[in-house]
Amino acid sequence: MQEKKERLQKILSANGVASRREAERMIAEGRILVNGAPAILGQLAQLGVDDISVDGISLSPLNKRIYLMLNKPCGYLTTVKDERGRKTVMELITDVNMRVFPVGRLDLDSQGLLLFTNDGEFANMIMHPSFNKHKTYEVEVKGDAYNAARLMRNPIEIDGHTVKACSVILSKATETGGILRITLAEGRNRQVRKMCKECGVSVTTLKRLSIGELELGELKSGQWRYLTNEEVSALGEGYIACN
Repeated sequence: MQEKKERLQKILSANGVASRREAERMIAEGRILVNGAPAILGQLAQLGVDDISVDGISLSPLNKRIYLMLNKPCGYLTTVKDERGRKTVMELITDVNMRVFPVGRLDLDSQGLLLFTNDGEFANMIMHPSFNKHKTYEVEVKGDAYNAARLMRNPIEIDGHTVKACSVILSKATETGGILRITLAEGRNRQVRKMCKECGVSVTTLKRLSIGELELGELKSGQWRYLTNEEVSALGEGYIACN
């Protein structure tokens, strides 16, 4: 039986081009062609039947799924491509012979654990709060860190949404503030920084230490490595790395 056509952004996501949200942007920017014509949002297609190209390169069905982690340094945008020519995390992912995209985001001035894959379903599982993948951050702040930690353990209103940290620990006090360890079950845009601001402290450095069971460990800043089968399986049951 012939497979059904699917929405183009779903095809792009499932085949490692980008997340669905990023794929929608690429379609809107005219970077995706279907049978030689610019694609439109919501368009249906079938990979292997329709000629789908990304930035002039034809898309082939995905037959190998890979997963890797980067210790992102500050100063790099978490995006596949930047129209203004700024540095992106893709410049750090060298010697990978397949197209991958970052899972979620870390701000330009943030650092730490960032995942990459060509598996759209896996990426969605990591990012969506319903899958309960907690993320832990080490945050150096200026101001009353003790009071901020106390306030942050309660619900906070940010951008019209009520958010609450799973846990907040003041791991170290300093002369100007302290170091907080904050664990979240969701990851709204710049959530940690906004929570800190709302609680009266400013962020000096922000580093993501873990996602679910996966920890950054001793991976040096700017370096990446493939995830092991055990790590991939711990993040998502039924997923297997093929490196």
